Amino acid sequence: MDRQPETTPLGPWRERLHEIIFEADTPAGKTFDLILIVCILASVVAVMLESVAPIRQQYGRYLYAAEWGFTIVFTIEYVLRLICIGRPVKYATSFFGVVDLLAVIPTYLDLLVPGSRFLLVIRILRLLRIFRVLKLVQYVADANTLLLAVRASRRKITIFLFAVVTISVIMGSIMYVIEGGAHGFTSIPLSVYWAIVTMTTVGYGDLSPATSLGQTVAAALMILGYSIIAVPTGIVSAEMARSRYTRITTQSCPQCSAEGHDADASHCKHCGSPLSADNL
Repeated sequence: MDRQPETTPLGPWRERLHEIIFEADTPAGKTFDLILIVCILASVVAVMLESVAPIRQQYGRYLYAAEWGFTIVFTIEYVLRLICIGRPVKYATSFFGVVDLLAVIPTYLDLLVPGSRFLLVIRILRLLRIFRVLKLVQYVADANTLLLAVRASRRKITIFLFAVVTISVIMGSIMYVIEGGAHGFTSIPLSVYWAIVTMTTVGYGDLSPATSLGQTVAAALMILGYSIIAVPTGIVSAEMARSRYTRITTQSCPQCSAEGHDADASHCKHCGSPLSADNL
């Protein structure tokens, strides 16, 4: 007999709080997320402006006060998210849960390590919630299809990256032997760095071969680089062509806060809990 997943009844007020904080399909939920996004943008702008010396000298204390105000708001919001979820640990260890926590830690950490609050620019990651707010379900579905394609391609991409690293080490070692320290290739790691920069067609120009043989090897590596760039794109594109378009909703699981469920789903595909609060 299959064991049913344990669910924690939320209670009327927690259900209402969950609807406001996690759901974007209701007027209250949409309003909450829009206000949240405005606060996120304002806090990121404040942190960026504070890093500019002239602005910091003139308005530093106001920006610092605003930053603490935003931090307190985001801290309260994070606690409320934990309260209105049936399984707080599931949310806390999810992608958005970690991002939401990282959005408040740097300000408190700044009390011990001055300057660390500038890490708060990671709050921009929270703007990913805009997909739910604007109900761009078709874009969420496309993003989900892309994610599935990348996951399906991970073994092929891993093998490809291993091959690239191997080529970089080999070509870097060859250039170290050919050019030597007299032309700037003072070590194999530095030569491998040059090979990676050359093969990815970045070309910083801080290190370049001076001998005819070295230039020939470099030219071959550049040509190889152009062909290598297209490989990951082809792998992922092939997987996307095999995948089917699946219609999903923006509904959030009341137990683990997971999203991306199929339109006809009645249970969460991550924790197995009923998606409807009436079934809890």
